Amino acid sequence: MALFKLKSPFPPAGSQPEAIERLLRSRPGVSTLMGVTGSGKTYTMANVIARQNKPVLVLAPNKTLAAQLYEEFSLFFPENKVCYFVSYYDYYQPESYLPAQDIYVAKETKVNSELERLRVEATASLINRPDTIVIASVSCIYSLGNPDDYRELAFSLKVGQKIARADLIHKLIFVQYERNEFDRSSGTFQVLGNTIEVQLPYQKEKLRIEFVGDVIDSLSWVGKENNNVIMELDNTVVFPAKHFVTTEEKKRAAITSIEAELETWLPQMQSPLYKERLKQRVAHDLEMLAEVGYCPGIENYSTHFDGRERGQAPFCLLNFFPKDFLMIVDESHIAIPQLRGMFAGDKSRKQSLVDFGFRLPSAFDNRPLKFDEIEQFFTDVVFVSATPGEYELGKSKMVAEQIIRPTGLVDPKLLLHPRENQLTDLLEQVRATTKAGFRTLVTVLTKKMAEELARHLEEQQIKVCYLHSDLKTPQRTEILQKLRMGVFDCLVGVNLLREGLDLPEVALVAIMDADVESYLRDKRSLIQIIGRAARNTASRVIMYTDKITRSMQAAIDETERRRSLQVAYNEKHGITPVTVQREVTKSISKLQEAVANASAKKTKKKTATLDPVQLAQRIEQLETEMQQAAEALNFEKAIALRQQWKELKQL
Repeated sequence: MALFKLKSPFPPAGSQPEAIERLLRSRPGVSTLMGVTGSGKTYTMANVIARQNKPVLVLAPNKTLAAQLYEEFSLFFPENKVCYFVSYYDYYQPESYLPAQDIYVAKETKVNSELERLRVEATASLINRPDTIVIASVSCIYSLGNPDDYRELAFSLKVGQKIARADLIHKLIFVQYERNEFDRSSGTFQVLGNTIEVQLPYQKEKLRIEFVGDVIDSLSWVGKENNNVIMELDNTVVFPAKHFVTTEEKKRAAITSIEAELETWLPQMQSPLYKERLKQRVAHDLEMLAEVGYCPGIENYSTHFDGRERGQAPFCLLNFFPKDFLMIVDESHIAIPQLRGMFAGDKSRKQSLVDFGFRLPSAFDNRPLKFDEIEQFFTDVVFVSATPGEYELGKSKMVAEQIIRPTGLVDPKLLLHPRENQLTDLLEQVRATTKAGFRTLVTVLTKKMAEELARHLEEQQIKVCYLHSDLKTPQRTEILQKLRMGVFDCLVGVNLLREGLDLPEVALVAIMDADVESYLRDKRSLIQIIGRAARNTASRVIMYTDKITRSMQAAIDETERRRSLQVAYNEKHGITPVTVQREVTKSISKLQEAVANASAKKTKKKTATLDPVQLAQRIEQLETEMQQAAEALNFEKAIALRQQWKELKQL
């Protein structure tokens, strides 16, 4: 019996049927789906998933794309479990030390409760349900708790079971649930006489447990909003509220192991100052671990809790999957380089912390996976991209090319315009496109150029917006929807290709300075940018250039090759291309809305308790911290502090 049930609104068309069959014949193994923009690669993968009886991981290079894929797969598989797993931080400042300035930067984070809940939901589902699809960002290769501990610490409950209410409360606390009678957020529980209600992170409903004496009398799922009983249960399993959980025995062993590492490492340190610093830090951490079972930066002691050898790969989301699972790497030309670079960046930051007495050497093992460790999971993998890299093509035993779009649309016409008087020409092109009822995308090389061009177009009475790199995902989504609705006629940005834009209303893509050889103007980037205009029959791409570079020629040749195949297919089958018709839906998805609300609630909770004097003091403190961060060249932290400052100034 098939695990996955695909809700198919239409049959596969264009190149999809052949690509689906070729990918299925290559399972298990390493394959690449090379599909042009708008050819329905996601729908092809959904059809492949529907014919596989094993869990699936879909890996995306960023949260924006992961959210889009989550929405799409949720619609394709409404009866199966589709989960979302990305970094749970709204803001993350890692612990670091800058020796040249003698500045220690403490770890500072802002955890989003909804993202944290979704992460726990994903791991619990993988253990509990084989029909699970997890949409994850590349952050899934970072250290996570031991899946064996997570499974072992889960406990079952059944009607008629003999267990004292106090013992159940103790069990819940031990697996990281917090007793809180007022804040009924995810990961908490409430005790009401002989009834315990648990807010499970991985379940939409809360679990109600009713006792008669020391016996469980009833179990039920209860609506969180209306308190109505949705379903009576005979039994259920309670999974831990967080990923980093361990047994009491392992905690004691970890404390002993940390003490032993400290004794071994201290004699190897030359500076008395660094020795004393490390000694005090570790002593404080050990005291907290013994008393409350937790300390700030506990993840840096992960090897001591896991029992791993030095250098051994940490546990991560991939370890929660069974040995046989299907992995799909979307936009692999971006994701693979990201996966390659994460380990080196993490190690470089930790080196100073260890050298100058802030951390023990075991902190190195709280890390993302090395690329060769990730490759061990590439047993049944499909790389998906319009422009796959050398790695994917070299590793794949089969490459399925998806060139023919179900809509019959062909790749856009490419036009070369001189850079002389390019602004005047661009203005005319934008106006003509707007008059025809369509929209324009303009891509430039730098942020400053984008700001200046947007300002210039605005002065010429063009309804223009700028897609700012500092904008949060919901704000970017809002801008794109306003472009589609005609609130704006033109969108200017630096790296528009990374957004995975799906904009049928766009009929003109203008590439400024197309002949400047760079990362933003290499063959792959140009092909991706050209693809933004592949959803409209009236689309054109204008390259402003004084010469044809090698990258431009390669992109032009590839576009013409694809276009000729598409035109020939349409002529042979009597197909008339049709512009994609896609309703402008709500500007922010339910997933993104829940994440944004969780972030807003946390900010409001913190500020709601401040009186006017405290508020003024906090604003002044943020101004000082902003200045210090800027002087230390820590601009990311300065930007985050500025956002907090703005929010408080508005109160």
